[in-house]
Amino acid sequence: MRVLPRVFITGVGVVSSIGLGKRAFFSALEAGRSGISPVGQFDVSQLGRQLAGEVKAFEPSDHLTQAETRRMGRCSMMALAAARMAVEDAALPAEQLAGPRTAVVLGTTMGEAQLLGDLEREWIVNGPRAVRPSLIPRYGSTLLPIHVARALGARGMVLTLPAACAAGNYAIGFAADMIRAGRADVVVTGAAELLQELQYAGFVRLAAMAPEKCQPFDLNRQGLLLGEGAGLLVLESEEHAVRRGANAIAEVGGYGLSCDAYHITRPHPDAAGSIAAMRAAIERSGISPADVDFINAHGTGTKHNDAAESKVVREVFGGRRVPISSMKSMLGHCMGAASALEAIGCVFTLESGVYPPNINYETPDPECEVDVVANVARRGSADIVINNSLAFGGYNAVAVFARPGVLPEPQAVA
Repeated sequence: MRVLPRVFITGVGVVSSIGLGKRAFFSALEAGRSGISPVGQFDVSQLGRQLAGEVKAFEPSDHLTQAETRRMGRCSMMALAAARMAVEDAALPAEQLAGPRTAVVLGTTMGEAQLLGDLEREWIVNGPRAVRPSLIPRYGSTLLPIHVARALGARGMVLTLPAACAAGNYAIGFAADMIRAGRADVVVTGAAELLQELQYAGFVRLAAMAPEKCQPFDLNRQGLLLGEGAGLLVLESEEHAVRRGANAIAEVGGYGLSCDAYHITRPHPDAAGSIAAMRAAIERSGISPADVDFINAHGTGTKHNDAAESKVVREVFGGRRVPISSMKSMLGHCMGAASALEAIGCVFTLESGVYPPNINYETPDPECEVDVVANVARRGSADIVINNSLAFGGYNAVAVFARPGVLPEPQAVA
């Protein structure tokens, strides 16, 4: 028999519209600061919408070498910058990071789609011979973890998980499984996403984009706003973290995955898939619904999603009103990076006892009868939190995070 090891989070790094780096990000979350502003990366004048959670303060040369910026797209640059921040936060020496026992697992939705758009534009306008050869080896989403691994010297497994808007939770769960299976001591994980013109226009055409603000769970919500950024975490086995004297800031509990198998953009009305994923995450963490202190919601601000997610919470927790909040009200929907950034928000809650506010909440919706942390941060118990992610296509991914040592002792397996 062997005991499955605990998996600790020892460092986090953030590139976001509300702040670069852990402390700036945490401060903005507590203050309920919005990162929404007019889009500046491309022309949106003909789309009828102009706002997004665009990362305006990120300067690649502050975090990457000139050679690195030449061979990477902006998504990879944000991922690598966040990875370096996470490694620094973990105080992980280069000699303990490099090598075959360190893996890199990253999620994304579209990866370097901006570069793909540039390739297509050059091809269409001027023909295939006009396409710059330098663009071709830079656009693949599979390059995100490779760039990070190369910069860190990590020679273990690299993997991209393009699991739509649940990609961050998928990546973190897979990374934790690698450690529990003894296949890695350290995994640098999380997700990255950037704003892209075709993506932006697509959400406008789907009539899913709000005109002014994202209002999760509000009666008058009008849709989502897109965002971008990167959230990276350093995960370590308990043995490795203890051996090097690391400061464990949180523990990765169980996670649950499911698929609605219903509709490409709309959640199933009975929310059965999401309910199953949340119950699985709780059960696999060895806890009960009564142990959960806070829920970081998927909370897109769309009619059907918020109503379905509220149904999940009521079904799983019954009459118990667990505080719930959506960071997308501040960040916008960062697509593949969303649940990774939100996982880091969960780390903030575990460290501080602060539940970040769900800003722009004005009018309660009877269909969303949940305990929304409305507009102002709230303090409370913060031993165990849930990170909820419900993506297009029915991807449901729910992860549990806890203060180190709070979860039950890992179970022995054959």
